[in-house]
Formats: sequence, C-alpha cells, structure tokens
Amino acid sequence: MPIFRHGPPHIPTTTRFLAPGTGVRAHRHEVHQVVYAGRGVLSVTTDAGSWVAPATRAIWVPAGTEHEHRAYGETDLHTVGVPVDRDPLGLARPAVLAVGPLLRELIIAYSSPGPKETPEAHRMLAVVLDQLRHAPEQPLHLPTARDPRLAALCAILDGDPADPRPLAALGAAVGASDRTLARLFRAEMGMTFPQWRTQLRLHHALVLLAGDATVTSVARQCGWSSTSAFIDVFRRAFGHTPGARRAATGSGSGPGTGAGVPRRFTPDPTDG
Repeated sequence: MPIFRHGPPHIPTTTRFLAPGTGVRAHRHEVHQVVYAGRGVLSVTTDAGSWVAPATRAIWVPAGTEHEHRAYGETDLHTVGVPVDRDPLGLARPAVLAVGPLLRELIIAYSSPGPKETPEAHRMLAVVLDQLRHAPEQPLHLPTARDPRLAALCAILDGDPADPRPLAALGAAVGASDRTLARLFRAEMGMTFPQWRTQLRLHHALVLLAGDATVTSVARQCGWSSTSAFIDVFRRAFGHTPGARRAATGSGSGPGTGAGVPRRFTPDPTDG
C-alpha cells in the first residue's frame, strides 16, 4: 500500500487526508499521541497487534511505541500530541477509547492548523486531556499470535472470516488440538476463541463498510448467520447500527457515544 512520511517527531499534532488503502509508515514519537479518524476507519498496528477505530473511537498510542497507520475508506486523520508529563491514562500500551461528541469536536479543533503555544490552545488541550481521562476503553484489539500453530489458525480466519469451522476442525488443519488452541488463545490473546473470532469479524466488518459494502453483504462475508445477528453484535460493540455508522461517516460527522457508552460486547451466540 502507499505509505507516506510522517512529520517530524516533535510535531505530532496535525490534520491530514488519507486516501483509501494509504497510510503512514512505521514511526514513533517522543510524546503520547491520540489518533482519530473524523471520517473513515483507521487502524494502528504495532508488533503487539492491531487496533481499529471508526469515527466513534480514537486510538491512544503511548510515547516510544513504533506504529503504523492504515486508512480504510476516505479518511480524515486527526492526531493530537500529549506531553509525557501530562498523561491522562497511565497506559503503557495502545488502546481504543470511546469518543463522545464533545471530545470529537475538541480533537478536530485542536488538531487543525494553527499555533499550539497560545493560551487558548493550552486551555483546549487541557479540556481534551480531561475528556480522555474519562473516556472508556473499548475491547477492539487483535493481538499478534506468537505460537506458530495459533498464528496459522489466525491467518486462516483472517483470510476468510466467514469460515464456519469450530476450533477442533481448525486445529486439525494446523496440527494442534482444540484444547491446546483454547489454552493458547487465553494465554496469548487474553480472550477465548469465540471472543477473538468476534473481534476479527468486527475488524473486517469495519473495513468492508468503509469500502461501501452493503450491511447484508458484510454480514455474509464476515460469517454472521443473519444480517440481524450482525447488526445486534455491531450495535453492542459500537453503540449504533452499521447502517448508522455508514451514513454518519459518509457525511463526515460520526455519531457520538455520549448518552450511552456501549457495554463490552460478547461473542456472536451463533459463533463456535
């Protein structure tokens, strides 16, 4: 994919447009950074895995973390640099955070071109940090598998998230028992196989929706038993329906999460 250079590490606050399929090559900053797609879908990838965020989510990237960005759909990328001594989250790893209407507008305004050393800019950043401090973390992380058998299984389903095979059948394909793989999922991924497969399908769903696929088509391609089952899981994960997400991000204004932050989603009950 086309990769663009990032600006100097001492200027991590910016707004830029990314065309579909483009991104920013691997880099790191001396400060923390908030990465937000005001339109489109954005992923951040490190050696520990991938995090994905639509317009109702932002991604926190700690200082010193080598990471790269990729855009899905036409994406407005907003980044906000946060001084290390003003860390509002205390996280040493990337994380996906819920973004309500106020935080969204603050990120967009602060990342717009203009001086950042004025009293007004300092006050705006202070409010951004206050909002981040109370932003709920969202479980939208796909960890990188270390065990070769687990990595092989993940590659199979990443290539075809609609593959319906249960863990035992997938284990036979990669040379491991379902019991061994279940243990590896808990140890390396920090979740069960059904939980991981649901997250994988949601990642794929966001990417496909950013490419203007229909909700019904996305449900089928990602392996849900029905469109209604997909809509239900998507709503529980993101707080709104996939159709609402497409309408909002297509107009450049993502729906907020303000009144009701979605609860942690559970695996699709039809998933094995």
